[in-house]
Order: sequence, then C-alpha cells, then structure tokens
Amino acid sequence: MRPLTHPSIEHVTVEGILHALSDPVRATIYAQLACADAANSCSAFLQMEDRCIPKSTLSQHFRALREAGLIRSERRGVEMLNTTRCAEIEQRFPGLLPAILQAHAIQSGQSKPAKRKSAARSRVG
Repeated sequence: MRPLTHPSIEHVTVEGILHALSDPVRATIYAQLACADAANSCSAFLQMEDRCIPKSTLSQHFRALREAGLIRSERRGVEMLNTTRCAEIEQRFPGLLPAILQAHAIQSGQSKPAKRKSAARSRVG
C-alpha cells in the first residue's frame, strides 16, 4: 500500500485550493468535512444529495483534496479517515476558506455555511 503524502503548508497554493474546490462534488465533500465534529471516512460520502458516488470516484476526489493540501487523511485499518486543515490554511491565507465556504453555501441554497469546527478538533486522533 502506497504511503499517503500531504503537502507541507508552505507548498499549498491558492491556485491548488481553487482548482480542487472547482468540482461541485469536492466542494460539497470539503464543506461537510469542514463542519464535522470528528474525522469522516470516505464511505460516509457514498450517498450525496440525490446521487450515489462510486468508491473509485470518491477516492479520486479525496486524493485531489489531499494533494491540494485541504485535507489530511489517515488509514485506520480498512478505513481512511479525513479531516480538514482549516486552521493551517487560515494562517497561510486568512479569510480564503470562510469566503469559499460561504459562497458554496449560498450557491447550494443554504442561508449561511454550517459552523466550522474549532482548530483543536481539526486534527485526526
């Protein structure tokens, strides 16, 4: 099994973040992870809104989010647990993620984005 690689925060770019979140499924996954109280497995996203997403497609979406530096993934047995790197990204690019999440919420028809979890809970384990 290949080891998971996560870019250092210095290598995370605005362009990479915007590219990763340009896909509506990835934007929805990230928005849900950003407001989660705990790490989520990939399988928690098999059913999104009105469609089923194949595991292979989900793997590609999570890989894109991980390579952009938006999430941290950790293998626990057969599960892959995912958390956001909101606190790290907020330090590097202040205000970027809240603006993106707010725009996503507006576009999705929500009045405002779900409340983000605190930085203390944004890490796995």
